[in-house]
Amino acid sequence: MIRWLIVVVLALLLMSGLTDWLRRHGFGRLPGDFEFRIFGRNWQLPIASTVVLSMIAALIARWI
Repeated sequence: MIRWLIVVVLALLLMSGLTDWLRRHGFGRLPGDFEFRIFGRNWQLPIASTVVLSMIAALIARWI
């Protein structure tokens, strides 16, 4: 359980730091990613992208 939590946190940090680069490659625009505007600011909830990135990170961690 704790490993899963660490992978999700690392995926969220990766998404926030590399948002522009990931958007060019399709992340952040998957069918489970939500983007809305409230109070003049754009908010993003990249749920599907986070799941995909956490699965990739888990596979890499298992492989290593």
